[in-house]
Amino acid sequence: MTLNVDVAANLRAVRSSLPEDVKLVAVSKFHPAEYIEAAYAAGQRVFGESHEQELAKKQEALPKDIEWHFIGHLQTNKVKYIAPYISMVDAVDSMKLLKEINKQAAKHDRVINVLLELHIAEEATKYGFTLDACREMLEAGEWRELRNVKLCGLMMMASNVDDEAQIKSEFDTAATFFDEVKARYFADDDSFCERSWGMSGDYGIAVKCRSTMVRVGTAIFGERVY
Repeated sequence: MTLNVDVAANLRAVRSSLPEDVKLVAVSKFHPAEYIEAAYAAGQRVFGESHEQELAKKQEALPKDIEWHFIGHLQTNKVKYIAPYISMVDAVDSMKLLKEINKQAAKHDRVINVLLELHIAEEATKYGFTLDACREMLEAGEWRELRNVKLCGLMMMASNVDDEAQIKSEFDTAATFFDEVKARYFADDDSFCERSWGMSGDYGIAVKCRSTMVRVGTAIFGERVY
């Protein structure tokens, strides 16, 4: 396949606009393996996918040192397929899902990193815990018994709007909530450190709102190939 996009140049441009301490997840869903290979050759190792079957094919065919993040809404019945190799599940939106990831990780003697997804945006199509629901889940404490998942931080997606003030407000809300959760439940846990917000259209704002991990697809790979 001939690449229609200069992936390496795009990747360099995105990287140069990010602070050194911000992790880049290259969102490769719906893009062919050749695009991932081009990014890999340019030094990228962390890629995000959101469909289990597409991810399975890519994981089998591509270098084994790639860190795969599952970035979309993950159904509990799909967890068993990705549990052998997934590095992080970026969008845990229920205790039920967290327990299933723990169960399937245990079968492979693995500990899978996860982020808790917050629903801050005003759009009904978004998944995630409301702030109150997240507080209730953490306060209940059942997560403390799960030995095969590691809670590494929070993630969220801002509203899909052009209003930068609204986007910034939502990111700031997430950052403030992270501080609350960190202090109350993870003060002594250095691994709970990720504030994951920001995508191709708004990662510049996200970084100013203390994001530590951005998910960028279109700015690297171009429009998706369906």
